[in-house]
Amino acid sequence: MTTPPIAARQIPPHTAPSLYPAPFAERVAGRSKHKLGDYFGLTRFGVNLTTLAPGAESALLHHHSQQDEFIYILAGIPTLRYGAAEYLLQPGDCIGFRAGCGLGHQLLNRTGLDATYLEVGDRSPDDAVTYPEDDLAFIAAADGRWQVLHKDGRPY
Repeated sequence: MTTPPIAARQIPPHTAPSLYPAPFAERVAGRSKHKLGDYFGLTRFGVNLTTLAPGAESALLHHHSQQDEFIYILAGIPTLRYGAAEYLLQPGDCIGFRAGCGLGHQLLNRTGLDATYLEVGDRSPDDAVTYPEDDLAFIAAADGRWQVLHKDGRPY
């Protein structure tokens, strides 16, 4: 099946609840995603048009074992936390996060205006997500679904 071009914002926003368990889910409550890659049936990588409301976080500080990620800022001025450093990003800025580098990353919107960006990630099997500041771990199951665990391996 071929899907014709469409304005990205016409793709319905993702409405499923966050995979983050309580109390972490409330930290990303101000995040809205249009899953562009899923809309077109892409299976090897994902593309999201993501907007952070004022005060919102993109994700908890994290890094991937297998998945590369890339972001491109379209609007707003989010703060990137990357390892121990912070950077103010502006429209036109971009950065890639190489799998296995061990540096946590997240975007924070500390301004009074929305911040919008494209995020691209591959869909690597056997990925594990580490959250250095939180008692949380995500492990990709064989079927592609995420197992959400405490760091000691207990499920949430």
